[in-house]
Amino acid sequence: MKEMLPLFPLGTVLYPGLVLPLNIFEERYRQLIGDLQASPQPRRFGVIAIREGRETGVAGVSSLFEVGCVATLREVTELPDGRFEIVTVGTDRFRLRSLDDSMPYLRGEVELLAEPAGDEIETLIVTAAVQRAFRAYLDVLASRGSATISVPELPDEPVLLSYLVAASMIIELPQRQDLLAKPDALSRLEAERSLLTRETAILRSLGLTPAPDLRSSPYSQN
Repeated sequence: MKEMLPLFPLGTVLYPGLVLPLNIFEERYRQLIGDLQASPQPRRFGVIAIREGRETGVAGVSSLFEVGCVATLREVTELPDGRFEIVTVGTDRFRLRSLDDSMPYLRGEVELLAEPAGDEIETLIVTAAVQRAFRAYLDVLASRGSATISVPELPDEPVLLSYLVAASMIIELPQRQDLLAKPDALSRLEAERSLLTRETAILRSLGLTPAPDLRSSPYSQN
């Protein structure tokens, strides 16, 4: 199914089921929020990562990744100076088919993507393996005083687990984007198992803490 969505290019990746707060100060994005508030529910726009360029100004975006995530507007607070503080939740992934720059903010024709889990038996096996690998990864981070993630119970549902792990790992933007674009939860979990095994082994052998990718912060000043 295709539809036209307002686009919000960012230097980070939003995953389905994850919360993304944003501070809206650019005039073009103030208009975007105003237009959304004047439209019926659900009020949605597309968050898509920037391959090349910068977050401020449509003209500064020279290249976008192909797969993004729909953000549904949950909370809007208008500040006295005209800025907005909003809270969004990621819902559906989409593939960007074309761009429209006829308005102050970008819009895109997008195709919503399905969320298949993959082969049932293989997915169950890999889900359990990723749960173990993710707990080991968090334990290593905690032992170095750098863990800020508290996950008392990991979900058993493979799609949800795959996105939770993707959002929680300290990895670079291209790796985050690659995980978002995987065709199903099984392939995403398999990639995460490899990443977790590798990163945990490096941390244990070198005693290093990975530097966070600030571009992947869940909070943006745009």
